[in-house]
Amino acid sequence: MAINTLEKTNTEFELTQKNQPLHDSVRQALENYLSQLKGQMPSNLYELILAEVEAPLMEAVMEYTKNNQSRAAIVLGLSRGTLRKKLKLYGMLE
Repeated sequence: MAINTLEKTNTEFELTQKNQPLHDSVRQALENYLSQLKGQMPSNLYELILAEVEAPLMEAVMEYTKNNQSRAAIVLGLSRGTLRKKLKLYGMLE
Protein backbone atom coordinates (compact mmCIF):
# COMPACT_ATOMS: atom_id res chain seq x y z
CA MET A 1 0.00 0.00 0.00
CA ALA A 2 1.62 3.23 -1.13
CA ILE A 3 1.22 6.21 1.12
CA ASN A 4 1.73 9.64 -0.40
CA THR A 5 2.66 12.60 1.72
CA LEU A 6 1.65 16.23 1.66
CA GLU A 7 4.45 18.53 0.60
CA LYS A 8 5.71 20.89 3.26
CA THR A 9 5.04 24.54 2.50
CA ASN A 10 5.80 27.75 4.34
CA THR A 11 2.12 27.88 5.23
CA GLU A 12 2.37 24.55 7.07
CA PHE A 13 5.22 25.81 9.19
CA GLU A 14 3.30 28.97 10.02
CA LEU A 15 0.34 26.85 11.09
CA THR A 16 2.28 25.00 13.75
CA GLN A 17 2.98 28.07 15.85
CA LYS A 18 2.61 27.90 19.63
CA ASN A 19 -0.84 27.83 21.18
CA GLN A 20 -2.67 26.83 18.00
CA PRO A 21 -4.89 23.82 18.70
CA LEU A 22 -3.97 20.68 16.75
CA HIS A 23 -7.48 20.58 15.27
CA ASP A 24 -7.03 24.04 13.76
CA SER A 25 -3.57 23.22 12.41
CA VAL A 26 -4.80 20.05 10.73
CA ARG A 27 -7.83 21.79 9.27
CA GLN A 28 -5.79 24.68 7.89
CA ALA A 29 -3.18 22.32 6.40
CA LEU A 30 -5.97 20.31 4.77
CA GLU A 31 -7.65 23.44 3.39
CA ASN A 32 -4.28 24.56 2.01
CA TYR A 33 -3.73 21.14 0.40
CA LEU A 34 -7.20 21.13 -1.18
CA SER A 35 -6.79 24.66 -2.52
CA GLN A 36 -3.57 23.62 -4.27
CA LEU A 37 -5.42 20.90 -6.20
CA LYS A 38 -7.00 23.59 -8.41
CA GLY A 39 -10.27 21.72 -8.87
CA GLN A 40 -8.76 18.24 -9.29
CA MET A 41 -10.49 15.51 -7.32
CA PRO A 42 -8.23 13.97 -4.66
CA SER A 43 -8.30 10.23 -4.07
CA ASN A 44 -7.58 8.26 -0.90
CA LEU A 45 -7.63 11.50 1.07
CA TYR A 46 -8.61 9.75 4.29
CA GLU A 47 -5.62 7.39 4.06
CA LEU A 48 -3.30 10.26 3.18
CA ILE A 49 -4.37 12.38 6.14
CA LEU A 50 -4.25 9.45 8.56
CA ALA A 51 -0.70 8.64 7.48
CA GLU A 52 0.35 12.28 7.83
CA VAL A 53 -0.91 12.40 11.41
CA GLU A 54 -0.38 8.82 12.53
CA ALA A 55 3.28 8.42 11.53
CA PRO A 56 4.58 11.39 13.59
CA LEU A 57 2.26 10.35 16.44
CA MET A 58 3.86 6.90 16.49
CA GLU A 59 7.36 8.41 16.30
CA ALA A 60 6.71 10.80 19.18
CA VAL A 61 5.10 8.19 21.43
CA MET A 62 7.83 5.63 20.74
CA GLU A 63 10.45 8.25 21.62
CA TYR A 64 8.49 9.25 24.74
CA THR A 65 8.32 5.61 25.90
CA LYS A 66 11.94 4.92 24.92
CA ASN A 67 10.71 2.37 22.33
CA ASN A 68 8.83 0.34 24.92
CA GLN A 69 5.98 -1.08 22.84
CA SER A 70 3.89 -2.14 25.83
CA ARG A 71 4.01 1.35 27.33
CA ALA A 72 3.42 2.96 23.92
CA ALA A 73 0.34 0.79 23.37
CA ILE A 74 -1.05 1.92 26.73
CA VAL A 75 -0.32 5.59 26.00
CA LEU A 76 -2.04 5.32 22.61
CA GLY A 77 -4.93 3.18 23.84
CA LEU A 78 -4.13 0.44 21.32
CA SER A 79 -3.47 -3.24 21.68
CA ARG A 80 0.19 -4.15 21.39
CA GLY A 81 -0.59 -6.12 18.22
CA THR A 82 -2.25 -3.12 16.58
CA LEU A 83 0.69 -0.93 17.59
CA ARG A 84 3.13 -3.40 16.01
CA LYS A 85 1.11 -3.42 12.75
CA LYS A 86 1.21 0.36 12.61
CA LEU A 87 4.92 0.50 13.42
CA LYS A 88 5.55 -1.98 10.62
CA LEU A 89 3.38 0.02 8.21
CA TYR A 90 5.47 3.14 8.82
CA GLY A 91 8.83 1.33 8.83
CA MET A 92 9.41 1.88 12.55
CA LEU A 93 9.53 -1.69 13.79
CA GLU A 94 12.86 -2.56 15.37
